[in-house]
Amino acid sequence: YGDHRDLNSFPTRRSSDLHSPSAEFDMTKRFTLAGTLTKVDWINPHIVVNIDAKGDGGKVENWRFESNPPSWFRRVGVSRAEIARGVGQMVTVEAVRAKDGSLYGYMQKLTLADGTSWELVSGTEK
Repeated sequence: YGDHRDLNSFPTRRSSDLHSPSAEFDMTKRFTLAGTLTKVDWINPHIVVNIDAKGDGGKVENWRFESNPPSWFRRVGVSRAEIARGVGQMVTVEAVRAKDGSLYGYMQKLTLADGTSWELVSGTEK
């Protein structure tokens, strides 16, 4: 079993303090996607990860997921290197999809191939 950190137990600044994810994402449509982690952008105001996953008909689609800000990850003890070590590996993302239906989502959980995972949703957002 890999390392699982439920980041809900750390004091955090909610992403809604910056802007509400519900403005851009359908918070009722949570989904799971498995694919290859291709990129981690550790930038403000939110980190962004890119995943290549097979879509309908087997065509590879490039998904983009935003998450909490880098400062939030640092505060809870997660570094860019920890997430970036998954680049090139199969990962699983649980997210909510953009309201416009594009290949864009708000990441709520990331699980690396070795089982290490980070849950990024507070109990009130589930």
